[in-house]
Amino acid sequence: MPPHSLSVNGINIFPKTLDKCLSVVYNLVKMNKLSLERQAQVIRVLCEGNSIRSTARITDTAINTVVKLLRDVGDACGKYQDLHLRNLPCKTIQCDEIWSFCYAKQKNVPANKQGRFGYGDVWTWTAIDADTKLIASWTVGLRDAGYAFEFIRDLQGRLAGRVQLTTDGHKVYLTVIEDVFGADIDYAMLVKLYGKEIDSETRYSPAKCIGTNSRIVMGRPDISKISTSYAERHNLTMRMAMRRFTRLTNAFSKKLENHMYALALYFMHYNFVRPHKTLATPFPTTPAMAAGVSERTWTIEDLVNLKSN
Repeated sequence: MPPHSLSVNGINIFPKTLDKCLSVVYNLVKMNKLSLERQAQVIRVLCEGNSIRSTARITDTAINTVVKLLRDVGDACGKYQDLHLRNLPCKTIQCDEIWSFCYAKQKNVPANKQGRFGYGDVWTWTAIDADTKLIASWTVGLRDAGYAFEFIRDLQGRLAGRVQLTTDGHKVYLTVIEDVFGADIDYAMLVKLYGKEIDSETRYSPAKCIGTNSRIVMGRPDISKISTSYAERHNLTMRMAMRRFTRLTNAFSKKLENHMYALALYFMHYNFVRPHKTLATPFPTTPAMAAGVSERTWTIEDLVNLKSN
């Protein structure tokens, strides 16, 4: 190990001086003494779409402490949802994939890291219930048939009964959904038709959608419910709520592991903590409450306490 280097809780740290080594140790130990209120403040700021560094500045907390707290709470949130998002009464599911990247954009990944997952393109597959707005399942991976199968199989294992499912025109869904669900599903594919490609100066603006083409693949889906609108709108929510998903910044994820912890924290906050405005009946209701997974609105303190359970 290089001079003045540390390995604390699995995190390798390489400060330049001994004084900085001692400072890092102090800050990591200090996190164990942070009050529940202070830890909740850090998680709340992260959940509002701030980056690691801005969270550290806003809360006056060391960066390593913020990262450690993200990892601990994110890990606990992932395990909790994996255990409790089961036997879901969903009836209408929409699936989509959202792009991001880790370490560097695909074209800038060094030769010695090419072909290694976690360097370059990273996709998050999501399944949202159109009625309760619950994110029933998600998978982090590549946009290929292997990860599509893993995603759809996980989704199928969380559902209580037959559902109507709509996806975009990604071809891998066709065989994967049949392999996983067999004939026990009402499945349709919605393909969007786009106009002329935009020029390079405005390439970050989407091409104009000039129409859609609905295709019934199997079963008897309700034509009026063939849509991916909720899934696509949720993609915007993800980009607004996680700084690492914001385009044209340097806040992208540097490590795949932290990327996945951040997603687990986000989905827990979205499903259990944040009331969805369309679900007010008339009281504030979260997607988890609407789906019968929770009887109350969770607090940020509840999320922090998960890491102690």
